[in-house]
Amino acid sequence: MGAFRDALLPVNRDAVDRWCYVHVDQLNLDVGPWRPTPERPRTAVGLVLVETSWKAKQRPYHQQKLALVLTNLRHFALEAQDAGHPVLVLHDDRPYEAVLEDQAASLGPLHAMRWAERETRLALEPLEQRGMLLVEEHAGWLTDRALFDRSVGNKRPWRMDAFYREARKTHNVLLTEDGKPVGGKWSLDAENRLPWDGAVPLPEVPTFPPDAVTLEVVQTVQSTYGHHPGRVTPEDLPASAADAERAWRWALEEAMPWFGPYEDAMTVQHRSLFHTRIATLLNLGRLQPGRVIHDVEHADLALNSKEGFIRQVLGWREFIRHVHDATEGFTDHVNVASSTSSRPAAGWEGDWPDAPPTVDALGDDVPLPPAYWGAKSGLACLDDVTTAVMEDGWTHHIPRLMVLANLGTLIGVRPRELTDWFWAMFIDAYDWVVEPNVLAMGTYATGPLMSTKPYVCGTPYLKRMGDACKDCAFSPSSTCPISELYWAFLARHAPLFEGNIRMAMPMRTLAKRAQAKRNADLRVHAKVVDVLGKGQVLTPEDVKHARAQVPAVEPSPEQ
Repeated sequence: MGAFRDALLPVNRDAVDRWCYVHVDQLNLDVGPWRPTPERPRTAVGLVLVETSWKAKQRPYHQQKLALVLTNLRHFALEAQDAGHPVLVLHDDRPYEAVLEDQAASLGPLHAMRWAERETRLALEPLEQRGMLLVEEHAGWLTDRALFDRSVGNKRPWRMDAFYREARKTHNVLLTEDGKPVGGKWSLDAENRLPWDGAVPLPEVPTFPPDAVTLEVVQTVQSTYGHHPGRVTPEDLPASAADAERAWRWALEEAMPWFGPYEDAMTVQHRSLFHTRIATLLNLGRLQPGRVIHDVEHADLALNSKEGFIRQVLGWREFIRHVHDATEGFTDHVNVASSTSSRPAAGWEGDWPDAPPTVDALGDDVPLPPAYWGAKSGLACLDDVTTAVMEDGWTHHIPRLMVLANLGTLIGVRPRELTDWFWAMFIDAYDWVVEPNVLAMGTYATGPLMSTKPYVCGTPYLKRMGDACKDCAFSPSSTCPISELYWAFLARHAPLFEGNIRMAMPMRTLAKRAQAKRNADLRVHAKVVDVLGKGQVLTPEDVKHARAQVPAVEPSPEQ
C-alpha cells in the first residue's frame, strides 16, 4: 500500500464542516451530499471511505472484481483529495456498520447517499435510525418509486415495457415534439437480431496501463485473495475518472455504431462484439446514466442502436432496481416454493456464509456443475463462455442469458446457486443486478412476476445466433443434447405453463412429440446432470448411449 498511503495527505479534522461517507457504488464527485456549494466548498467537506476485508469474505468474488473495486476506491480517494476534499480512508476487517458506527461516534453524524445494494441498506439502516447516518436518496438513479407505481401499478406481474415508455416520456428521451417515439415505435428490438456475420470490423477493446496504485492493488488481491476464482488482468482495469471517460468515448465511438444490429449476436471471435462494457462503471458511479443517455441520444448513430442502448439503461436497469426494491429482494414473494438446500458460495471451496432460502417456482434442485467454475463440460458454447468469465469476470448479456442461465435452467440448477455464482463471478454484479436478472429472468424462479415466460432455448437458437457449434465435439444436427434438455425441461414443468399464452406453441409441439423421444429426452437430461455433476466431460457417445438405452423391464409377479 506504499504508493497509495504515501499519496494520502494528513487531515485537519477541525477544518471540516461536514463529513460524508462515500460507498463503493458512489464514486463520483458530481453527485451526492459532498457536492460543493458557495457556503460549503470542497475543502470543508470531508470524505470517509472504507476498505474492509470482511466484504471479500462474504462470497468468492472474482479476483478481477476485487481489484476493480479496490483500485477505483483508491483512485477516487486521490481524485477527491486533489479536488480539495479532506479524505479519510479506513482499513478494517469488520462489517461496514461497525466501522461507520465508530467513525460517527468520533466525527459526528455522517452524511451519505442511499446505497444501491439491499445488503448494505439493511446493514446500515440501524445507524440511520439512530441518526448516525444522515441519508439522502441516490442521485444517480433517473426514476423514483412513484414513476414505477404510476407506470406498472401495484399489481403483479410487472412488465418493463410500460415502465420504459413512462420513463422516456418523463425524461423526454427519443420523443418527437408531440410526445411520440422517434421512429414511430417504442422498441426497435425486432431490428436488433442479426447473428454475427463478419460484415464489419470488430472493435479493438481499450486497455488501461496500470499505475503504481493499481499495481499495488493487484499484488494485494493476488497475495490475499489468491484462493478466489479467476485472475487479475491489470491492463483491463479502468481505475480512474480519466479511464472511465476514455472507456465511454470508446464505447460511444467504436462500439455503439453497430451495437443495435448485433445486440443479440454471439461469437467466439470477440468477447464483447459491439457491447459498450460500461455497466461496471455505471454500477460504481464512475459514469452517470443521465450523461450516457444524453450522449447517445445526441450522437450520430442509427436509431436502433440508440434505442437499444437507452432501453437497457433507462428501461431495464432502472426497472430491475425497482422490482428488487419493491419485493425486498424477492423475499416477500411467497406464492412459490422456497429452496433451502443451496450450498454456500455455489459450491466453491472454502468457508462461506450460508445461502439464504430463495424463491423457486420450478423447484429444481441440481447443484451447480463444476463446469461453471472452470471444469470443461464438452459443450463448446458453455466452455467458451465460462472460460471468458473465469478470465475476465465478464461477458455481454446474451451469453449470460442464453448460454449460462439457459443451460443452468434446462439442467435444473438450484436458482440460488446460479445466482450466487453470477454475483461472485461478474465484475458488474450486485444483489439488485443479479437477483432480478438471474432469479427472475434467467431461471424463472419467481414465475411470471416480471417475465412472461422462461428464457430458454434449444440447439437451433444457439447455432443461429452464435458460432461455437463450429468447433464443438457435438454436431448441432445430430448429437447436441441441448434441444433434448429443452424438451425435458418443458415436460418436467408442463403444469406450470398451462394457460401461458406465450408458451402455447412450444407446449403444443411437446404434446406432438413421440413418447419414445420424450423418454429419451429425460434420459439425456439425467445423463447430462450425472456427467457434469461429477465434473467430467460430456461426449457424443454419452448422449447416443442415453438415447438408445432401454429401461430394464421389471419381472412380473408370476415370473
